Amino acid sequence: MTEYNQPISGNDLARFSGPNTFMRLPQAASLDGVDVAIMGIPMDIGTSWRSGTRFGPKQIRAESAMIRPYNMTTGAAPFDTMNIADIGDLAINTFSLQDSLRIIKDSYDAILATGVVPVAMGGDHSITLPILRAMAKKHGPVAVIHVDAHADVNDEMFGEKETHGTVFRRAQEEGLLISDKVYQIGLRGTGYGPDDFKEPQGWGFQHFLASELWNRSLSGMAAEIRRDIGGRPTYLSYDIDSLDPAFAPGTGTPEIGGLTVMQGLELIRALKGVNLVGCDLVEVSPPYDQAGTTALVAANLLYEMLCILPSKSDAE
Repeated sequence: MTEYNQPISGNDLARFSGPNTFMRLPQAASLDGVDVAIMGIPMDIGTSWRSGTRFGPKQIRAESAMIRPYNMTTGAAPFDTMNIADIGDLAINTFSLQDSLRIIKDSYDAILATGVVPVAMGGDHSITLPILRAMAKKHGPVAVIHVDAHADVNDEMFGEKETHGTVFRRAQEEGLLISDKVYQIGLRGTGYGPDDFKEPQGWGFQHFLASELWNRSLSGMAAEIRRDIGGRPTYLSYDIDSLDPAFAPGTGTPEIGGLTVMQGLELIRALKGVNLVGCDLVEVSPPYDQAGTTALVAANLLYEMLCILPSKSDAE
């Protein structure tokens, strides 16, 4: 019987000690034998409002120490069917956004070439553009489930074409996406004009406004998205600011009236069966949440993503 990496049990070593890896998993020095690689991308030089997401991966790892390996709600046990490891942080250039985006793309090219599924802890949302470039190089254009308060389809910000607010316009322009299989969930807040969402809808993007989701279960919506995607390779990008700041105050661009934590759990769990080729969770800014609540939520959502990743047994 194959033995896979397991998180260190809290009954073997107190949860306030041990390695600062995600769920206290082994840290891998290589990708040999790894099915899923969890990594940090500690960067905030692509953000336009509050900084601090460079500290996101470290805090998410710290808050993940309390998570146990078995999902009591869904019955998922990801560490029993996949070899999951924390591969540390990508060595971005903290003085250069352009060089950092290149480093992320090159790193993902190398990871995807091994067949490993990457799961990233951001970092601001600009990290997703180079990831999608690598994904499209590997898989061709991908479907995208984008959970966020913002559509991130600006043409430029302060004259810059590659920032956390331009990701999905650049990805569309570069042909990285299956345009009518892009689902943007939780959009809300104020805008620059009444036509802010019309252009991406013209590309085929499907929008689910937060106000239309208030007081609703998201399981049915997610099931419809799953059926619509079919077996297409799909990338999940989850901005923590999709949640209302009552649940996740530690983020760079908070917007009131967002999703609840319970809706976030429903959404991810109902995506079980989607052909996920990678995931990220971005925009956790610990300096704006001294209690660690935002990072705690983020760590649990990342665990839920592990629970829905296709495993070897699913393919058999």
